[in-house]
Amino acid sequence: MRLPKPFYNLPVRFDADRLCAEAMALPPEAWISHPDQVPGNSAVRLISANGLESDDVTGAMEATRWLEGAPYIRQVLASFGVVWSRSRLMRLAPFAGVPDHADINYNWHTRVRLHIPISTSEDVRFICDRESVHMAAGEAWIFDNWRRHRVDNGFAGERIHLVADTTGTSSFWRFACGPQPPRERWKYVPWQPNVEAWPLTEVDQRFAVMSAAEVQWLIADLDAELTSSDDSTSARERVARFRAITESFVCDWRQLCALHGLSGAGAAEFQTLSRTVHEALRRVSDGLVMRMNGVAALQVFEKRILNHLLNPQVSIRSTTRRERRLEKPVFIVAAPRSGSTLLFETLACSPSFSTLGDEAHWLIEDIDALRPGADGIRSNRLTGEHATDEIIATIRHSVLERLQGPDGRLPLEQAVFLEKTPKNSLRIPFLLEAFPDARFIFLWRDPRENLSSIMEAWRAGAWITYRSLPGWEGTWSMLLPPDWESLQGAPLEELAAWQWRSANEIAMADLNQLPKHRRSVVRYQDLLESPVTAIQRMCAELDVPFDEALNARVAGVLPHSRYTHTPPQREKWRRNEEAIARVLPGLDDCWRRLQAFR
Repeated sequence: MRLPKPFYNLPVRFDADRLCAEAMALPPEAWISHPDQVPGNSAVRLISANGLESDDVTGAMEATRWLEGAPYIRQVLASFGVVWSRSRLMRLAPFAGVPDHADINYNWHTRVRLHIPISTSEDVRFICDRESVHMAAGEAWIFDNWRRHRVDNGFAGERIHLVADTTGTSSFWRFACGPQPPRERWKYVPWQPNVEAWPLTEVDQRFAVMSAAEVQWLIADLDAELTSSDDSTSARERVARFRAITESFVCDWRQLCALHGLSGAGAAEFQTLSRTVHEALRRVSDGLVMRMNGVAALQVFEKRILNHLLNPQVSIRSTTRRERRLEKPVFIVAAPRSGSTLLFETLACSPSFSTLGDEAHWLIEDIDALRPGADGIRSNRLTGEHATDEIIATIRHSVLERLQGPDGRLPLEQAVFLEKTPKNSLRIPFLLEAFPDARFIFLWRDPRENLSSIMEAWRAGAWITYRSLPGWEGTWSMLLPPDWESLQGAPLEELAAWQWRSANEIAMADLNQLPKHRRSVVRYQDLLESPVTAIQRMCAELDVPFDEALNARVAGVLPHSRYTHTPPQREKWRRNEEAIARVLPGLDDCWRRLQAFR
């Protein structure tokens, strides 16, 4: 963001030692390389698009799992009372710097970057537009990142800053840039052990098409900075021609917005106009630069305007009322025969949820490219790499075509899409690509009970999922975990143990990548013994109403699910006790981690 002067030292101080302790407590895997691979630069994502491991600057911004484990950093961010965009801990290795550059992207036009040094020394200098400062630990600074800036680092240790982006409230700007009180009256924000604070974060505000008003505003800002690298007659003519082209472009873009709106309709016409103006500007842009930072005018037009005129992600995933039915869906993930049908049927009785009528194996496996045996598909394990734009569009369209409420009719507008398929315990990264704001309910069951039920299902032959698999003798039942081929000839209890452990371990590992508010964990026994408490807690954690239908459903003993094989009985698993005892020791570690997983 362009500011009246290069630096502002805000009149506030923080506990640098506490901040440093939280930063140092983060595990090595939290630190990722700079997205542009700048040597010696690494970061921890604290607020990111959908709370995921992503460096995107667009999307719904949410706390990551790393921020959840840093309570004072949350207090610090919340203390400003502003809405935060992408925010990180940024680290420089000893003597590693940040090269000279200016931030010209669209994201930085309205956002300022706040720096709170955590670990630093006098040998670290921040230079912006030839002005040099040292940002001391525990201080707060903002700077004009439209101007050229860099970091010169002579520090033999690791420099770590808390770096957070915001558009800022009016009170924030008065606090940051207004008259400053004497230093002894500057605000101090201490660590408060008993305070649970959460910073406000941005929602995804993008349309498929940039509005004409915003285009005009961005063009006007660019024109105000436009100049030439020389003062020749031809250079002045190019400046005038550049401005004339952008002025005409604003008029034509406004007309297309009036004709098609901002939902993505008429995309081909918008794209044609974008290409036309780009080519016209390219012909006249030689030697044209921005007055303050010297960046080429055409590059700024591309980075700040052209590349953001159309949002292909929003265009593909339309923001119509129909598409909004898929916002923040909930997926129940669990090992097979662990009670997921009972949980699904309990929640699906409520008009607060919409479903596909039953668990939807077909939703993914009707797509040839995702079926085991297809190129690169050996099991039910799917990751984000398998989620092409075409596959995502197909899945979302299929869901919208078949959504229904508890009565089988079109669901209420605000109903949350609910889906349950045990195979999805192996597909969480894939589902997150198709539904970036998805939430998950993770259900697990005592391995003794669960293994017994899986073994009985294999024997019954009613849960066959694959009639034939290459190299496998006979049919296969229920989910197909990775490395299933190694089980050829194994006894039934080993098959059941492999399915139980694979489903639970993979689900825990994948869910552990998500912020905790995106998941709810429930034990099957708790669902049976205390259904009211269990369902109320799930609804609260997933921000779904606990309504009258749910209250009536869980008021008494839960009815048997439609796929109950034999009526539940205490200690029923002992029918297979001898076989289960042979594999149970190999499941102890997973069982302990399930009991601790929340």
